[in-house]
Amino acid sequence: MPEPAPQFPHRRYNPLRQQWVLVSPHRTERPWQGEVSATTGFPGVRYDPACYLCPGNERAGGVKTPVYENVYVFDNDYAALLPDSPAPQAEGRSPLLRAERERGICRVLCFHPDHSLTLARMQAADIRRVVDAWAAEYADLGRMQDINHVQFFDNRGIMMGTSNPHPHGQIWATEHVPDEVALESASLLGYHRQHGGCLLCDYLKIEQEAGLHHGGRIVCENQGFLTVVPWWAVWPFETMVLAKAHLRSFTDFSSDQRSELADILKQTTTRYDNLFATAFSYTTGFHQSPTDGHDHHQWHFHAHFYPPLLRSATVRKFMVGFEMLALPQRDITAEWAAERLRAVPAEHFAADPGHG
Repeated sequence: MPEPAPQFPHRRYNPLRQQWVLVSPHRTERPWQGEVSATTGFPGVRYDPACYLCPGNERAGGVKTPVYENVYVFDNDYAALLPDSPAPQAEGRSPLLRAERERGICRVLCFHPDHSLTLARMQAADIRRVVDAWAAEYADLGRMQDINHVQFFDNRGIMMGTSNPHPHGQIWATEHVPDEVALESASLLGYHRQHGGCLLCDYLKIEQEAGLHHGGRIVCENQGFLTVVPWWAVWPFETMVLAKAHLRSFTDFSSDQRSELADILKQTTTRYDNLFATAFSYTTGFHQSPTDGHDHHQWHFHAHFYPPLLRSATVRKFMVGFEMLALPQRDITAEWAAERLRAVPAEHFAADPGHG
């Protein structure tokens, strides 16, 4: 039987990022349960005439958003990447002053025409349409010659800097494989060469075994996916969604697995909202095989949820001081965080018949 989590200061290793996190559970012998926000944080209207993502409204430069009925994808009007960026001029001859061209494409994916919704409050069938759109965009962008990585992400809530509460996410397709993905790719490949298996397949088995003997770190699961507070979590209620099968990317998904991903996303985001009875803030995104033409057999599809909330709907965790100058630190254990998320109801606290 696995040993219980230590209740004294210790370090935990993240094999995906090859870094450590300091865990100091003794600082909060019993973490404060926290207050409940007086507001849910959800937009109060299903259509906002001032929202440029609502159907039929005007966007930047006079472009009109069509009257869409489910998902809608368009090229970002304020793209951080351009498909025809020139190579920058060299800044002297020093190896310390390097710059490279970065071409790419940025798109916006509207999840639903209803301005008041989030993933947690959408119907599973509607989330499945979003999953289908992600898969189509990965295939479409990934086959382009100068696109070597496709990153989907969603910044949810004012705390995460979102500029519009309308349910949507972003797609950035880049010429180079970004650093976070390149680091994970190297870690996955190194583990495969050393141990002959998949790092995340083996880690998934560890978490499933731990869940048989005690609460463990698994928050929720279905036939194809599970959500876990990883052993090495940095943010208080950080989670990772893992495919149970060794899927490298959306292109490996069956129809059932697409529906199962939609279900686990709804389960996970619902538990987040229920934790503090609010529209929970987070940054989330998928990590999957780059589209650079290489095999990448070591890749295992997963999603990261990085939420800032710590004790309530308004009290957040800040990465400052020791974290910025030395290494990440957390006061609550991953096991305690998973216990809190498992304990909340599976039905959304603000659910209504219209939103499911």
